[in-house]
Amino acid sequence: MESTSLHDRPASLRYDRLLSCSLPCDGIDFDRFLAAAEGQARVYWENCDEQIAFAGAGAAVELMAWGPDRFAKILASARKLFDGAYVDEEDNPLTSPRLFGGFSFRHDFMLDNTWSIYTPAFFALPHYQLLRNGGATCLTINTQIPHNESPATVIPDLRAALEQKIAQLKAGAPSIGAGERNVPLSIDYPMRYASWEGMINEATARIRAGALRKVVLARAAELRFREHVKPLPILRLLAAQYGNCYRFLFEPRPRYAFYGASPELLASVQGRRLETMALAGSAARAENDEADSRFGDGLLGSVKERHEHDIVVEKMCQRLSPMTESLEVQLPRLLKLSNIQHINTPIHATLAQPCGILPLIETLHPTPALGGDPRPDALRLIRDLEPIPRGWYGAPVGWIDSNCDGQFAVAIRSAVAQESRAWVYAGAGIVADSVPQREWEETELKFRPMLDAHGVLQQ
Repeated sequence: MESTSLHDRPASLRYDRLLSCSLPCDGIDFDRFLAAAEGQARVYWENCDEQIAFAGAGAAVELMAWGPDRFAKILASARKLFDGAYVDEEDNPLTSPRLFGGFSFRHDFMLDNTWSIYTPAFFALPHYQLLRNGGATCLTINTQIPHNESPATVIPDLRAALEQKIAQLKAGAPSIGAGERNVPLSIDYPMRYASWEGMINEATARIRAGALRKVVLARAAELRFREHVKPLPILRLLAAQYGNCYRFLFEPRPRYAFYGASPELLASVQGRRLETMALAGSAARAENDEADSRFGDGLLGSVKERHEHDIVVEKMCQRLSPMTESLEVQLPRLLKLSNIQHINTPIHATLAQPCGILPLIETLHPTPALGGDPRPDALRLIRDLEPIPRGWYGAPVGWIDSNCDGQFAVAIRSAVAQESRAWVYAGAGIVADSVPQREWEETELKFRPMLDAHGVLQQ
């Protein structure tokens, strides 16, 4: 039987112990790394505010979970994976193995054609992991070995594999993949305005009757392309236009990708330190500074928009309070993106005890910014009124490190692609005085980043 080196063993083979080995690799371009991994599982995350970029190729481990306790199941699986791990240079944060993935919006999400490969919880540990923090970059290889095998006997082979991979990446053409683009053939909105108007009127009627205070309702656009959808050109365009967003790609199977550029941090946890934000209330941008300031001032002064935003702040603090020792709610400010601006209230907290990122994600998701208030009533209304399943839209997407800390964004301004089709989603917060036409126009603003990135010309 032909032997196979450890770093080539498929993810389907399960061993007892995770082994991670790393080498510095400054100068490797992330776009080239992802382009070289076409045809494999690929992941990507970038948060420019912290200068952190993370990419992965292949899958050493996959974790999946179903049911209402999916967060706890993933946490238990992650702890089991990391607890016995051997991490070369474990004191270097660049070498920490990271799981990347996310959750569906609802735990009872049923697989459909659009989301055919995405389970309610799905994470991958990349076989090759490239991480940049500030000016330093490191390439890590993750694999699993039998518990009774000594890591010292395996490390030389893994370092040799890393050296070979780094040499291949540095020898690649700098412009690899740069000429790729997506050519859209058609765009279709399954929900017409008349249906949207009826949906919003039903929601506002229930809110005025006292059934709930707020609900977030969404619609979708379906895009068709001449060839299979290429996510890397889309990510490049999003980086150019939305550099202050959390940009992500989760492609667990070739040509089945979920990606986007979200302005909304759900939670970032490191030890006992928690950061999150309340992001709700929207207005357009203007071409000149005077008009843009007028739009922003109008947003901050809008009774309707501030009411929608204040519900989010109030409920997030209520949910976090039992888990925190101290909670700091900063003053609201404007978060300005290239085509839209939002009211943003940053929230910082000290946790009562370190518990990792996932208990916080479970507590917060969905915030009233994507679900509504009260949460159970809003979720029932969303299920009753929205004709298209959300899948992973509006849900947590992000990464978990070996301490089970991590960072997750809310998967808005996102799309899911399957071969030559892609679906783009946009939603709006509905309160008692919402007007269907204005909410329709707000979703059009929120569609624009992803439609532009897919090459769809706006009228």
